[in-house]
Amino acid sequence: MIHPGEDAAYERHVSRNTCDYHYLKVGLAFEETRPGFRLNAAHFKQLIVSALKDLHGEIGAALPVDVLKFEEETLTSILRVKSNGLVKLWSALTLLGSYQNQKCAFRVTQVSPFLLALSGNSRELVLN
Repeated sequence: MIHPGEDAAYERHVSRNTCDYHYLKVGLAFEETRPGFRLNAAHFKQLIVSALKDLHGEIGAALPVDVLKFEEETLTSILRVKSNGLVKLWSALTLLGSYQNQKCAFRVTQVSPFLLALSGNSRELVLN
């Protein structure tokens, strides 16, 4: 119990994100409905690396980004990045504007430090 005139013992605890990785669910959208070329997982990864290099230079291009899953039909992917590189990756993806002279944009739809969180989207949940 605190009596008048006594200071309350107050300790502030700030915990930083202790997760090693963050996971992003991203999609690539082209201005045209479908580009005249096929984009596989290797090309997708190269596009991400070049976006990082364009914005952050060689240091950005060296950022370890893993493509865990890639769907060619929908051009969607799940990426894994070290938590300390999340902002660099996200900014590089946001500012990318073209691929092979065709306008495009990355859409980041979900981000989480937990891979399982990307397995479902509560906004698309249908209850019976």
